[in-house]
Amino acid sequence: MIKSGAFKNSVETEEELRTIIGFPSELVENKGITYIDHHCKEFISKSPFVVLSTSDKFGFCDVSPRGDQPGSVLVLNEKQLIIPERPGNKRIDSLRNILSNPKIGLLFLIPGLGETLRMNGNATIINDEELLEKMAVKDKRPLLGIGVEVEECFIHCAKAFKRSGLWNPNTWADKATLPSASKILFEHANLPNSTVESIQDRLDESYTKRLY
Repeated sequence: MIKSGAFKNSVETEEELRTIIGFPSELVENKGITYIDHHCKEFISKSPFVVLSTSDKFGFCDVSPRGDQPGSVLVLNEKQLIIPERPGNKRIDSLRNILSNPKIGLLFLIPGLGETLRMNGNATIINDEELLEKMAVKDKRPLLGIGVEVEECFIHCAKAFKRSGLWNPNTWADKATLPSASKILFEHANLPNSTVESIQDRLDESYTKRLY
């Protein structure tokens, strides 16, 4: 483990972790499976949102969301699925990571449901026209696909969603008080001849005309 001087009283061994946290129940210990069964397939078919976790060969990590209509992730069989790669910001962070390190983690969410589906496996970037055509939306195929060979699947409990009230509108802040993406981009990018308004216009154009 890499030690950091930024924090005091760091935990450095699994033994210390177990002393504080304890051990999982027999149910939790045995909940993982190594393939996509009918429960996992149904969960994926109802999920419009999946989070991808990747890292490059040096261990630098990235987490990236993917959202689409439910059923957009194509399950080929008990071991393989494909996530469509729609037009984005062209940073290709996840894709570049996969090129150097195929390990990937997935987190599938269903709005209103506290439990999530977690998967781990190995990813490949695919450009198979026949498969991409199956994921076309509005007659537009995804640019590429992220193929995943599944190694592990398991359901994750709802405690994080219960604590956060994520799906409860009564816990949501007033929209007027939320951070502004255009203001953040304006200050972070610090581009000449750019304004908050011009950045917002670019975002709006992208959201309305370049989703697919």
